[in-house]
Amino acid sequence: MSRKKIIAGNWKMNKTPQEADALIGALIPAVADADADVVVCVPYTALAGVTALTKNTNIAVGAQNMHFEEKGAFTGEISADMLLALGVKYVIIGHSERRQYFGETDASVNKKTLFALDKGLIPIVCCGESLEQRELGVTNEHVRLQVKAAFQGITAERAAGVVVAYEPIWAIGTGKTATAAQANEVCAVIRGVIGELYGAATAGAVRIQYGGSMNAANAEELLAQSDIDGGLIGGASLKAEDFTAIVKAG
Repeated sequence: MSRKKIIAGNWKMNKTPQEADALIGALIPAVADADADVVVCVPYTALAGVTALTKNTNIAVGAQNMHFEEKGAFTGEISADMLLALGVKYVIIGHSERRQYFGETDASVNKKTLFALDKGLIPIVCCGESLEQRELGVTNEHVRLQVKAAFQGITAERAAGVVVAYEPIWAIGTGKTATAAQANEVCAVIRGVIGELYGAATAGAVRIQYGGSMNAANAEELLAQSDIDGGLIGGASLKAEDFTAIVKAG
């Protein structure tokens, strides 16, 4: 099955609203003819400005997190309805930094994924192993468990629209990158799990991104792999030229 590539920039805790607007202003003409789906996941404070600027362009906007409750006494959290009201289309769920620093669990990732789908947001669900887990040889088992937990209670029809991002934690912000073969191997494992849960058709429809320090230099090789359908881009998404190069590689 031919799957359209999806390149998503995860800006993390970077860019003031003014800086975000400037970067988007540079990106809009640069990626206007992209064959891939283009997404920018920006800080909450930049969402209003960026969604306004990208209206009627081919750039979709994502948030970096959301709560799994409708509303209520959850200080510091953001609801799905708040995101939708701004025109947000995607939401990153379960990024390794959320798991490591803010107590995200497989259970909360599943709750958020279900709620995002209920609300009509497209979840970008993250999974991946630490350096210790890779060295112990348990990468595949760990990732399989994360994927099974994330998709619990999700029908095949809805599962087909979920984006999965494989992010080896040891390759995020370290300058280390999995080889194209290593990255593709784990993405194939992810697709295999989805196939076990839902069948070949759903597995063939789900798009799986690589999220471990993809950059302008290695994007073409990574995106040429059979089971890598895009990238969840960190540092390289903060520079218009670098992000554009990755989009064009897709």
